[in-house]
Amino acid sequence: MLADLGNFVRAPEKGRKKRTMKLKQLESLLGNLQQFSNPKVELEQYPTGPHIASRMLYMAENSYGDVTEKVVADFGCGCGTLGAAAALMGAEQVFGIDVDSESLEMATANAEDLELDIEFVQCDIRNLGWRGSSVDTVVMNPPFGTRRKGADMEFLCAALKIASGAVYSLHKTSTRDHIKRAALRDFGAKTAEVLCELRFDVPQLYKFHKKKEVDVAVDLWRFEPKD
Repeated sequence: MLADLGNFVRAPEKGRKKRTMKLKQLESLLGNLQQFSNPKVELEQYPTGPHIASRMLYMAENSYGDVTEKVVADFGCGCGTLGAAAALMGAEQVFGIDVDSESLEMATANAEDLELDIEFVQCDIRNLGWRGSSVDTVVMNPPFGTRRKGADMEFLCAALKIASGAVYSLHKTSTRDHIKRAALRDFGAKTAEVLCELRFDVPQLYKFHKKKEVDVAVDLWRFEPKD
């Protein structure tokens, strides 16, 4: 369902039953989702694979309790993989936010295929305008900033402004020092921790890609906003 930005964020429903989801089952379900058929290079659209997405949300819940019965926002949701993972893990309410209408159409179709109740908002992250503590948790695979310098920092800044509990985000390992410094010094994060280093498979999506597939070293970060 495509939500009106003006409707803002609802309070989560009370008393919903928790879902239990095994890691292999979660990865299998995410593997059935539609992915970009005509990705836009200017938006750095690269799909978050089911292997990484499932482990990202599984760790967020089972190590920190940041998903089940929480309000979760998927920033730059693309095809909706991370948001779908959050919903499958028992999130109380999930928002998928993206500037691209075609991505949101595909994300909506993916949610419907899995019978998930996810609200999608078409909006540039820089213009979101939600107040602080609008959601409990933000999950995201932001642009790396290779096409538009600083795009990754814009996502992180916006996420830390609206999350009350935690932000989970993927960033290139080569930018680790910069990410930590910006989060703590510039964006007011209370903590910034690399949970693990992963290999992000980048398929041959664009004309300038010379190889069928490359893997990029990325860090899975967990940030806590200040109270």
